[in-house]
Amino acid sequence: MGKVTGFLEIDRQEPRYEPASDRIRHFGEFTIPLSTDEVRKQAARCMDCGIPYCHNEVTGCPVNNQIPDWNDLVWQDDWEEAARNLHSTNNFPEFTGRVCPAPCEEGCTLNLEDTPVAIKTVEQSIADRSIANGWVRPQPSETRTGKSIAIVGAGPAGLAAAQQLARVGHDVHLYEREPRPGGLLRYGIPDFKMEKHHIDFRQAQLEAEGVVFHFGENIGVTRPLSDLQSSHDAVLLCGGCEHPRHPGCEGTELEGVHYAMPFLVQQNRRVGGEVIEGEELLASGKHVVVIGGGDTASDCIGTSFRQGAISVVQLDIRPQPPLKEDKLVSWPNWAIKMRTSSSQAEGAIREFSSGTLEIVGNERGHVTGVKCARVGTERKPIEGTDFILKADLVLMAIGFAHPVHEGMLDTLGATLDKRGNLFADTFSYKTSVDGVYAAGDMRRGQSLIVWAIREGRQAARAIDLDLMGTTSLPR
Repeated sequence: MGKVTGFLEIDRQEPRYEPASDRIRHFGEFTIPLSTDEVRKQAARCMDCGIPYCHNEVTGCPVNNQIPDWNDLVWQDDWEEAARNLHSTNNFPEFTGRVCPAPCEEGCTLNLEDTPVAIKTVEQSIADRSIANGWVRPQPSETRTGKSIAIVGAGPAGLAAAQQLARVGHDVHLYEREPRPGGLLRYGIPDFKMEKHHIDFRQAQLEAEGVVFHFGENIGVTRPLSDLQSSHDAVLLCGGCEHPRHPGCEGTELEGVHYAMPFLVQQNRRVGGEVIEGEELLASGKHVVVIGGGDTASDCIGTSFRQGAISVVQLDIRPQPPLKEDKLVSWPNWAIKMRTSSSQAEGAIREFSSGTLEIVGNERGHVTGVKCARVGTERKPIEGTDFILKADLVLMAIGFAHPVHEGMLDTLGATLDKRGNLFADTFSYKTSVDGVYAAGDMRRGQSLIVWAIREGRQAARAIDLDLMGTTSLPR
């Protein structure tokens, strides 16, 4: 814990943001960090609660970060030991400290009073300080096992697994479709939420630890998966969950109607100086309608404002949640309550209980609007509540159904679960094909970065145990 009476004496404090009028003019991170003393005070608020729900994977942190321990270390001003503790459970805390929604804070005992410890802020501060001070260094193995492992997909699950396996002496080859690593961390999450030099730093660390990256390798398309199976002792599939859900209405074929991910990926390539191929997708000077109420929809909103959209309306089929949850019912679990992201706060109009009936267009085949209706408790349109929103650009952001099956998974022929994800349990991480494992969103379905890191770490342990008969990697 931190200071014994800290939670009684110190108020919760969070980092501030640049004003919306300033931050929408650029794509860089806009959080104004707390000072060292302010972070120490926030860590000091961690109390000696009987059961720390914050670091339980069900009610808090999926990677089981030892949150009370490193809060106490920060309060004691032992930042280096706090960094060692944090990295013992989380390979990339500077990622999660920026983009994780922080279920740990929902499970904090102080959240019963709506003043949880600022865990996410402390985590990011430890991670950033550890990198700035050179405490994060490559840890190459002094011995080699002679075993070779192929990992498909350089997202957070693949990167975490690669690092764990390389550190115990395996030869690790990471195959990635894109020209750079990171997966949706690099190409889906906008730079204003996480700048990509953080990923570049970890790539350099992994390479120094012996991980070999193979970019431009779309396994199942540019190279058959059988090549990897025949040349490696194990294959781990961490290809993500990329098949988008369709809104189930007519008009999606109109010009100006796009899924969210191509829109976000293109902007991230633009910021990263990469070549953009195909039709240029821009919100500049347009009325934008975003269909969907999740994080991806929010990212589309923030990106649209930075590109110069005239207006942005977000359609959410769910009813508007209450401003405050019933703690006695929800705590320590994630609560359904009104939440406003930084992007939504930049000027988006939010329409709740709104179902999309049809996307309409003109005689030239270009979108002109979205026909909507209010929906009831069963999400059925309520008669007489139709309305049309003007739209020059429509972005469909209602999540992802399952991994892409065409190519690699079709040729693999492994068992899928009822949702279309690659089936593997959470202990062995084995698929139904011998020698092939699966982790992250490809196995779990659309989820959080912190779950991807957890699964990558656990899959690495399972593979090491299978290949060597014993393992020192943590579960």
